[in-house]
Amino acid sequence: MDLILYISNFIMPFVVLFIISYGLYKKVNIYDEFIKGATEGFKVVLNIAPTLIGLMLAVGVLRVSGALDILSSFIMPLTNLLHFPSVLIPSVIIKLFSSSAATGLVLDIFKNYGPDSYEGRLISIIMSSTETIFYTMTVYFMSIGIKKTRYTLIGCLIATLAGVVGSVVITNIVF
Repeated sequence: MDLILYISNFIMPFVVLFIISYGLYKKVNIYDEFIKGATEGFKVVLNIAPTLIGLMLAVGVLRVSGALDILSSFIMPLTNLLHFPSVLIPSVIIKLFSSSAATGLVLDIFKNYGPDSYEGRLISIIMSSTETIFYTMTVYFMSIGIKKTRYTLIGCLIATLAGVVGSVVITNIVF
């Protein structure tokens, strides 16, 4: 265990040192290349910032307006039929948009049911088995200028559903 901690403490400095050494070996002006990369990265952030702000605003409106509760109550009969805890529905829905907002809901589940409860374990596995689809699509597609996403959203939603179903199966088998 100490070896893993030792390696993890020095891996990033080693990578930075390796990159600098390799740049010096290839006779590249490292500082100028760093500035060019940072400038391009900043331009990307400026290009996608309005979309990200809109996405964060939409998540906030969903949480505060009660629309998330209405959507959850609409889905609840199906989840009850599948023996999926209805208390986890808001977390799964919000996870599609924002991982940090979903983490806040997960902490509420931990407070109410405990992290070692069925609900706590299931939501933990779901959080690690799913992705923030809309955030990820926004960042990646906006950063390179793709406007037509074709079948990406449908594929992502199917993958998320598979992640949730797999999480339920794993939780039922392991715990």
